[in-house]
Amino acid sequence: MPASPPSPPAAQAATPRRLRPTRVTMQDVARAAQVSQTTVSFVLNNRAEASIPQETRDRIWQAVADLGYRPNAMARALRQGTSGLIGFVTDEIATTPFAGQIVRGAQDVAWQHRRILMMINTDHQSDLEQEALGALLQHQVDAIILAAMSHKAVTLPPLLDGFPVVLVNAYSEDDSVPAVVPDERRGGLEATAHLLAHGHRRIGVIDNLDDSVAAPLRIQGWRDAHVQAGLAADPALLVKINGWQEAGFVGAMDLLQRPDRPTALFCLNDRAAMGAYEAARELGLRIPEDVSIVGFDNQEVIAAHLRPTLTTMQLPHHEMGRRGMQALLGLDPLPRGRTLLHCPLVERASVARCAAP
Repeated sequence: MPASPPSPPAAQAATPRRLRPTRVTMQDVARAAQVSQTTVSFVLNNRAEASIPQETRDRIWQAVADLGYRPNAMARALRQGTSGLIGFVTDEIATTPFAGQIVRGAQDVAWQHRRILMMINTDHQSDLEQEALGALLQHQVDAIILAAMSHKAVTLPPLLDGFPVVLVNAYSEDDSVPAVVPDERRGGLEATAHLLAHGHRRIGVIDNLDDSVAAPLRIQGWRDAHVQAGLAADPALLVKINGWQEAGFVGAMDLLQRPDRPTALFCLNDRAAMGAYEAARELGLRIPEDVSIVGFDNQEVIAAHLRPTLTTMQLPHHEMGRRGMQALLGLDPLPRGRTLLHCPLVERASVARCAAP
């Protein structure tokens, strides 16, 4: 049997292809990982019968990420997709009370349109996120939701360039990707306006959101509400303390023991408000008769069970999940950049008219 003719030198063949904007192939991945194309196929298709060392698998996945490889089927736009699968990747899912609402919002729309969510929790591990995204693409998902459980800026992985993606509770730093996020500034404004409408003029703020995107926006809303009312917000009434419930307690103890104490507190989340309740009780102050308190988040397990129940701003987690999925399905397209969703006021029993002169 005659021998096959020798292949041309790899360097000569590869050079012109890299100079042209052609699609990355499985052969390119094999070359970069220094394995056979068959080995790449086994790893990408998760073939259990192939006994391939983990080091080799890791090298192949790294090549996939570096080259931005995905099969032709993955490059189709959502409308042309046929798998019926939507990837949902989040940094937290089991440890955050909001996660269920975002997932539920996305899933409600998905089920209505006979789509199935494939959910992955990366637990803030960037290497796991990269591998998870590669796995979703190999499973031929039609599109991907990237969700964060705290409002933040993210960098879209190169693996997703050109792929249908919507960010939920997150946004790309260059605003190049459609994103749905809470309107934090307006939420802070409306929380403060609610207190101003009840006659409060000295409104303290407890900021316990360390390095958060949300905190400065909510505080700007506090300032803007004062400006709209023709008043000046007192910067001395803004207390920043890292932590959760204990930060609310410490911050409230500071503010409420001052000679000219505030008559109302705006806590940047409900856990801080819980701590403020404890401080008020320790100081013998009644809520809302002596001090009114407004939170932010509307964590039902907290806000609805404090006594008195907590007036707070609702973070639109369900709506963010719903809008993100609607956009991916082409039902309500989103522009590039951030779409701000309203955070409505949930009135309960922790605000009363100011009794101070």
